[in-house]
Amino acid sequence: MESVRMDKWLWAARFFKTRALAVKACELGRIESRRAGATWQPMKAAREVHVGEMLKVRNASGEFEIEVLSVSEVRGPASVAQGLYRETEESKEQRRLLTEAKKVMPVYERVWESGRPTKRDRRTMERLRGR
Repeated sequence: MESVRMDKWLWAARFFKTRALAVKACELGRIESRRAGATWQPMKAAREVHVGEMLKVRNASGEFEIEVLSVSEVRGPASVAQGLYRETEESKEQRRLLTEAKKVMPVYERVWESGRPTKRDRRTMERLRGR
């Protein structure tokens, strides 16, 4: 097998829990591809993925920049799925820095006595979130 559909490969590589989520990510432009030095381009779910292709995947876990090492249509164990791709060192470092920055950020959380926050509480929360 030389190529496989993008949504099937993302599902088999365990970037998304279901193929439907992989299709939605493609539609929203969260999957980008780069072939042989070209610029990053958004992907469609039905487009074929080939070995050696570079992909940029954004999901709930973060943003991954990966190289496709193998293609598969079947979802197997996580250890097999990790063999389908190789993440670049820059991507690993960027995700590590982001994780550390999130740990350092102060958490503004208050336990509400009456259950729901008041209008004043909501305004304070919005101001803290920068909205």
